[in-house]
Amino acid sequence: METAEIRRRWLSFFESRDHAVVPSAPLVHDDPNLLFVNAGMVPFKPYFLGQQTPPWPRATSVQKCVRTLDIEEVGRTTRHGTFFQMNGNFAFGDYFKEGAIQHAWDLVTGSQDDGFLGFDPDSIWVTVLEGDDEAADLWRRVAGLPQERIQRRGNVDNYWSMGVPGPGGPCSEIYVDRGPEHGPDGGPVVDEDRFLEIWNLVFMQDELSGVRSKTDFDIAGELPSKNIDTGMGLERVAYLLQGVDNIYEIDEVYPVIERAEQMSGRAYGEDHDTDVRFRVVGDHVRSGLMLMGDGVTPGNEGRGYVLRRLLRRAVRSMRLLGVHDASLPQLLPVSKDVMKSSYPELERDWSRISETAFGEEDAFRRTLASGTTILDTAVARAKQSGATRLGGAEAFQLHDTYGFPIDLTLEMASEQGLAVDEAGFRSLMTEQRQRAKADARTKKTGHADTSIYRTIADTLGRDVEFTGYSEMSGDGRVVGLLSDGRAVDRLGLRPHDAEHGTEVELVLGRTPFYAEAGGQLADRGTIRLAGGAVVEVTDVQKPMPGLIVHRGRLVDGEIAVGESATAEIDQLRRASVSRAHTATHIVHKVLRETLGDTATQAGSENAPGRLRFDFRSTRGLSPDELAAVEARINQRLMDDLQVSAAEMPLTEARELGAMALFGERYPDTVRVVSVGGPWSLELCGGTHALHSAQLSLVKILGEASIGSGIRRVEALVGADAYQHLARENVIVNQLTDTLKVRPDELHDRVALLVARLKDAEREIAQAKSRQALAAAAGLTEEARDVGGITLLAHDLGDGAADGLRALATDLRGRLGNERPVVVALTGSADGRPSVVVATNEVARGRGVRAGALVKVAAQTLGGGGGGKDDLAQGGGQDASQTGAALQRIEEELRA
Repeated sequence: METAEIRRRWLSFFESRDHAVVPSAPLVHDDPNLLFVNAGMVPFKPYFLGQQTPPWPRATSVQKCVRTLDIEEVGRTTRHGTFFQMNGNFAFGDYFKEGAIQHAWDLVTGSQDDGFLGFDPDSIWVTVLEGDDEAADLWRRVAGLPQERIQRRGNVDNYWSMGVPGPGGPCSEIYVDRGPEHGPDGGPVVDEDRFLEIWNLVFMQDELSGVRSKTDFDIAGELPSKNIDTGMGLERVAYLLQGVDNIYEIDEVYPVIERAEQMSGRAYGEDHDTDVRFRVVGDHVRSGLMLMGDGVTPGNEGRGYVLRRLLRRAVRSMRLLGVHDASLPQLLPVSKDVMKSSYPELERDWSRISETAFGEEDAFRRTLASGTTILDTAVARAKQSGATRLGGAEAFQLHDTYGFPIDLTLEMASEQGLAVDEAGFRSLMTEQRQRAKADARTKKTGHADTSIYRTIADTLGRDVEFTGYSEMSGDGRVVGLLSDGRAVDRLGLRPHDAEHGTEVELVLGRTPFYAEAGGQLADRGTIRLAGGAVVEVTDVQKPMPGLIVHRGRLVDGEIAVGESATAEIDQLRRASVSRAHTATHIVHKVLRETLGDTATQAGSENAPGRLRFDFRSTRGLSPDELAAVEARINQRLMDDLQVSAAEMPLTEARELGAMALFGERYPDTVRVVSVGGPWSLELCGGTHALHSAQLSLVKILGEASIGSGIRRVEALVGADAYQHLARENVIVNQLTDTLKVRPDELHDRVALLVARLKDAEREIAQAKSRQALAAAAGLTEEARDVGGITLLAHDLGDGAADGLRALATDLRGRLGNERPVVVALTGSADGRPSVVVATNEVARGRGVRAGALVKVAAQTLGGGGGGKDDLAQGGGQDASQTGAALQRIEEELRA
């Protein structure tokens, strides 16, 4: 019986018994304590806890769940899986123990011809809580179970609670006897492999207090309304009804394994390690599919990291099975096809899901390409020194430089017999985070002790008044002065700083200078003191809320605290930055119009004449879409939209629909910037143009991914955009003159020249390959006997890295299959050596494996490699060691 059919029968059965069919909640649920939904009852928790009134007295669902605590155990046992489906039926003050037991017995043992599950009643065992005589009697009376098939257990196995004060109660578990071939007799208390649990009935009847753990608590009394919460593992029932041995072989998982077999040429059932890899692929591909279906995108934290880890473990397992090409484009559609009957949204959202998955695999394959060689070198070095573990510094370098996650380093090092100094790695990670925080503090506060800023703020007694929305200059009074991170009352120009000025930090009671915030760069300008001193302001920061600090150079005179001053910003620069900031709002709005409301801001920078805008999106813009976005932006500029700002309560701003950055905290009173009235509304403290026409022109330079699910648009604004287009026009004119074509013919002519160049390069490569193959007959004369094996080992020298595989295969064929043959070839290109080993069938019959030989040779070259038993390839960094690498292969054959 197919898994989808079991699911359908479950829902149909309970619907026929007056249960409301509740759709599965998304895996990402609004429970702050959960990364993902991990049990079927999670969406119903508010009803069990009394927080909400259930809209129906009884309900049923098939809930999607993900558990990742045992992710390393996936494939090693027959039970551990990350994604699973939990069938559940629930009653809220409706039926209780007798009803739950009656429903369960009818569905489990009823005839398949009548729409039930059809388990043999004589194979069913149950457990109840010690002392729950009522449940034991009901199983005898309702189901007719004999006493010996009703077993009693303690709180650990048969009492359910959330681990916090609230509802709880005894439970009764249903088991199926799989037969004597699976273990000893005696029921689930003896062996839970033979007697497999399929369904847990929770009788929620107690009010718990004094909860010390999930099994240690006080019962305050009975609940005023008793509830039923049950859970049946859909995958477990599926593998029992489908006659297979585990969850990896059911119809919703095994097709992925079958496709992996076809891709790898390996067979499921070959050996334990191979089976583990196939199972990881089958489980993780499905789990990743379901997570992406519910909107999760790969990332480095939280849910995104779980998804990234699942996808990368699947890809890594395929590589261990010998598949080095992209795997997910072949595997993920198979999983989608078997899951879409139950979850049709997977078909509807396939474009988004596949784009996310394939992009993640491409990024990971690049990571593997760079990191694996470094890891293999580090492992070889550790082994040569007699070490039993890889140092924390090496693990940190792999993570920091090559993006190699620590769990992958742990896994790959373990495969080669080494542990990893994980404590050392964690220590270096902590140091890096501390340095990053210190750098950020330095950026915002200079090198001053932050307590100094607090002292200045306390002396002032209020926030610095920012006047820059309406003033380009203004008078103020010096309320704080810092030099070399220390507060001073007076500061003069030092003689040795006469040429460049003395570094100073200055706080005024009121200022028109905008401090860097919200992606907008700080103002620059000049502060002139009443006594004649002049400060050139190069940066403005807010080291703490309400305090604006001007950082710059004292170039003339002497400053004293309490002195009056005139602050004047660089108006041309401010206007240019303000235009860029306004352009950012317009870009944001047009992107949301194009890609949907999920294309929200993830970061920005507004600088003079240019902008950078980061946004969340699982797909990029096509060239045509990007051109349309640019056209729409410039149309909005020509519409001369009014730009205005108003302060209002945060609640009112949200009611108006003003955009806020996700995760940001806002004060009770906020500033709302509108472009074209309600067309664009955003919470923003930056400065802006007054009308969109003042921007003149926006030229998008490009759009690209900067991380999983995050993309970036860069653009020029105003005069900078015009100058860019002018430079491009000059280049186009030069190219058209050189190629003797019109501008509209330029693309086709360049494409033709590139195609011709590629054809020429291909012909040269083919000619080199033919020359190498032509010399193959002569190379066979170098073959010699090494320990009863015919070995042909030859270094083709520099410029001969291409075509090694084809030549090795040809030479192996020429040497025949009458006796064991090993062909080992090395060559290099651009100083990077490669090695290829090919073995014939007779050699493999004697245990000679090409992959093993390539590994020892590649280690000598300062790299790594691998492949199948008949043909394998590796590479390294030291081309001077090709002769030594071939010698190592000969030594291995003699051993």
